Amino acid sequence: MVMARGGARNPATDPERRCIATGEVQPKAGLIRFVVGPDDRIVPDLLGKLPGRGIWVAADRDALELAVRKRLFARAAKRAVTVPADLVDQVEAGLLRRVVEGLSLARKAGQAVAGYEKVRGWLDSGEARVLIQAVDGSARGKTKLRPPDEPDAYIGFLTARELGLAFGREHVIHGALAAGGLTERVVEDAAKLSGVRKKIGGETPGKG
Repeated sequence: MVMARGGARNPATDPERRCIATGEVQPKAGLIRFVVGPDDRIVPDLLGKLPGRGIWVAADRDALELAVRKRLFARAAKRAVTVPADLVDQVEAGLLRRVVEGLSLARKAGQAVAGYEKVRGWLDSGEARVLIQAVDGSARGKTKLRPPDEPDAYIGFLTARELGLAFGREHVIHGALAAGGLTERVVEDAAKLSGVRKKIGGETPGKG
């Protein structure tokens, strides 16, 4: 199951912007905002709070790489700009940090648990809103748990080590999130990250 771009927000109420790479207009929740810094350098604005006119690109690695390759940032800014060679990797790393931090905050707030038995308990009781499983976990073990039957209820492309960082452990295979604002943030950021992650053999690791 793949989470749709845009995370948990309602597309009907989310403001829309046009992607400079695809030309498509879509909700802001499925886009990455960039601004031109004081040194004319393109800067990712993952929080959406930096001053300046926003330049928007779909949360998709191909779209981001196209924007860099075709120098679309300069066209959108209507002036010469400096685009870091590792801009797309910066976006991926920044989104990963946001997902890990969001999961950590949810754990501390009692809105996230890790471990097979705890996750199964949340799923059985209906408390779980999202099931999270490590992409490098045992396929057989993961099939024993089913995500809630609702949209955007599964995250399956993070590694066990990345999940471990969020839950204060060396590694985590199974996790779950309860309903709430922190969960909406994690779902939205994870949806963006799933589109931006490096593709291996034409596939995004763990996406599917």
